[in-house]
Amino acid sequence: MARRPLPRILTHSAPLARMAHSAPLTRSREFARSAADSASDVFHPLITIGRGLRRLGAAGRGRWAGTPKEQRGPLAFFVGACLLVVWLVPYGPLLALIGVMGAGAWAGRERTPVATGPSEAETERLRALYEALVPYLSAEGDPSPLYAHGGDWERAFVEYAFDDSGRLERLQLKYPAYFTDGEDRSRVRIEQVLYAKAGRGREYHFTWDELANQLTLTVLDALPTDIAAQRFVTSPGETVLGFTDPDSVQRTLPVTGEEETRDAPPVVWRTGQRSTEPHLLVLGQPGTGATTLLRSIALQALQHGDVLVIDGSGTGEYGCLAGRRGVLGVESGLAGALARLEWASHETERRLIEGNRARQEGGAAPDDTRRPLWIIADRPTALSHIAVAEGLDDPQRWLQVPLRHGRAAHVTVVVADQFETAELLSDPVRAHTKARVVLGPATAEEVRAVLGAPPHTTPPAMVPPGRGYARLGSAPVLRLQVPATPDPLDDATGQTHREAVTALLPERTVPADGAEPAEPVTGGKPLDAGKPVPRGTSVDVGKSVDIGKPVDVSTSARAAGADPDDGPAAAGAAPDAEETGSAAEPVGASARVRTNKGGEPRVVKGSVEAVRAEG
Repeated sequence: MARRPLPRILTHSAPLARMAHSAPLTRSREFARSAADSASDVFHPLITIGRGLRRLGAAGRGRWAGTPKEQRGPLAFFVGACLLVVWLVPYGPLLALIGVMGAGAWAGRERTPVATGPSEAETERLRALYEALVPYLSAEGDPSPLYAHGGDWERAFVEYAFDDSGRLERLQLKYPAYFTDGEDRSRVRIEQVLYAKAGRGREYHFTWDELANQLTLTVLDALPTDIAAQRFVTSPGETVLGFTDPDSVQRTLPVTGEEETRDAPPVVWRTGQRSTEPHLLVLGQPGTGATTLLRSIALQALQHGDVLVIDGSGTGEYGCLAGRRGVLGVESGLAGALARLEWASHETERRLIEGNRARQEGGAAPDDTRRPLWIIADRPTALSHIAVAEGLDDPQRWLQVPLRHGRAAHVTVVVADQFETAELLSDPVRAHTKARVVLGPATAEEVRAVLGAPPHTTPPAMVPPGRGYARLGSAPVLRLQVPATPDPLDDATGQTHREAVTALLPERTVPADGAEPAEPVTGGKPLDAGKPVPRGTSVDVGKSVDIGKPVDVSTSARAAGADPDDGPAAAGAAPDAEETGSAAEPVGASARVRTNKGGEPRVVKGSVEAVRAEG
């Protein structure tokens, strides 16, 4: 059957084209367009109100649908009561109508759409980061890989945020369940890739959620460096090591900075009989703030206890503490350090014995055994090296008893040294210092070797003095910024810091060197230094000694045959009828003991150089 041809008007387009471009039709089209625009302007308020009422109605229906059935009756009664009150109020319906129209106009207004999603440059950065993670988070044989070359990065990146300069400041990503997130090596590899691709020069914190298979990267702000030495609001037994990030701890302290007083999150180290980390070890590079940290700890410890300082570097960094109330001594020479540490070892044993004896008798421990004693040793390995060269005892040997039994005797040991000489630290120092601090630039391997766990942050580009990491026992590794506590006797110290440190120093109990004290400072029965003390006789360390004359003495520990390795039992050789000398020897008045080749001990003054000169 043949097809009928189409009409000519449909096959030939020339008449239609002429009709479409005719002048009457063009004028009609323009008139209709202008009329529509005018009508839109006239009825725009009504259109806006209608759109708003439609949105309000939809919201009301959704609220009614979301209301539990047992609460719909009271809600309907409340709405009906409100309508009744509006009807009874004069001009109530009119005011209600005006209010509904205003609410409809506000809800139906045209809102400028907010641009969502990353920009083109941010998208390229996220895509590059996704491609860099593909070799580490993909595996062959995965039927539906989350990470694949050319894959969809939006599936892997759950949340992301950029700063004003277009740099990534937060990223939350998912990783497959077969990724070995329990191994530190695998974690470090992913963290290095993210650190390189997100931009170097900033500190990043990585939070691993093994349960949800997610990793969150966050850019950390720099820790404040304007906090100087001051009185911190702490209880006895608490020491502020420094300050960290607000999200890392659940406590803040009021501190005074350069401009104003604010709350800062501290790293608080707790000592005492209930402490699980009674001793502290600080390691770092030279000039990174280890001495500053020890000076800050000493100033806080002097509020409630006594402090014994061993300055192995011999640079006089602790000269401001000499002769102050509560400072038992500041020793920088080998002979003085040995004598002081030997006394501290026997003092620990004495506290244990007297406390045990008081408990057996049903009474409280004596007050002198409950007063905290702090032994602060800065670079003891330097003195150990000198002791080996001269054939004397290692000063760290006398730290064994305070380290092992110091928690029960209220004795706390703080040791600071450098990475280069950390291998010279004794085994008791390594084993009993559960609180650790690393200061200065250090790799993740070095931090892990000292703290027992790697840091969850990347190293900063610029490391200010006092910046490092801290870990108290098995707690997480925290960033740390030590409060500025410089030596007030140093000429390079600013006036503000000098006044801050000086205000924390206790009053001076011993005059400066070269001045005679107004009254002799004695701790018990005076001991005539002009007469030799026979061997086998114990000497009370609390008794004052006239060091104006060289005399022959023997120390109580060596005379009694005590050995620090024997622990508290070695103190049993000490006589029970010991006189109680309460006052500590003033700085500079302690006797230095040196044994000659002939076997006769004698007392000398001064540092190691003086001992060598007189030897």
